[in-house]
Amino acid sequence: MRSRYVAYALGYDDYVLATWHVSTRPCSLELGPEPRPSWIGLSIKRHEQYGEDRAVVEFVARYKVGGRAHRMQESSRFVRENDRWFYVDGEVALQP
Repeated sequence: MRSRYVAYALGYDDYVLATWHVSTRPCSLELGPEPRPSWIGLSIKRHEQYGEDRAVVEFVARYKVGGRAHRMQESSRFVRENDRWFYVDGEVALQP
């Protein structure tokens, strides 16, 4: 989760896509219209592992756009294949 956050913050689209499970991975990323957000913090709120190969991570990411701060809260689902964790999907709640 933390590595994906850093990849979003630095604009490493290739890494974000490479860590996305093939069953739900988009063909390309649309990281949003200009101006791009300035990511300013990540807090992991909850982590639960289900068996050996499934997990949920709930987090809050903070960012600014045009000087205004925002929060994005998500419960993300991950699956492990060949000893690597992949993002599957999540439920997002955007908050001003």
